[in-house]
Amino acid sequence: MRYEWLAEYLLGKPGAEKDYKVEWGWQRYMVRGKLFAALCAPEEKYGVYGGHELVNLKCDPLLSEGFRAQYPEVLPGFYCDKRTWIAALLDGELPDEVLMGLCDMSYRLVVEKLPKYVQRELAGQSK
Repeated sequence: MRYEWLAEYLLGKPGAEKDYKVEWGWQRYMVRGKLFAALCAPEEKYGVYGGHELVNLKCDPLLSEGFRAQYPEVLPGFYCDKRTWIAALLDGELPDEVLMGLCDMSYRLVVEKLPKYVQRELAGQSK
């Protein structure tokens, strides 16, 4: 994987937790039990996703199409709602800043759906 910093970056988010979903082979990153990122490496049988390490990220539906048009490494989410999730291939040329921004957006979109008291609590954990 070209983005060695990615797992640490995701886990560095306030309240972020990591687990491994054996059945799917996914490293999942969650905040208060809500998924905001998943690292996986689908097998070849999964078409365009197959043979690539990727990260699934929540994305604003109004922006996802633009990201996919601008960056060939950004695809509709793998095994997720393709309207609200994207998959970023981790063996391409996606700039670090863009991937960080996508991770930040995914985390923010999930946190915004949490109760206000949880949002305040997480904001207090920010560095």
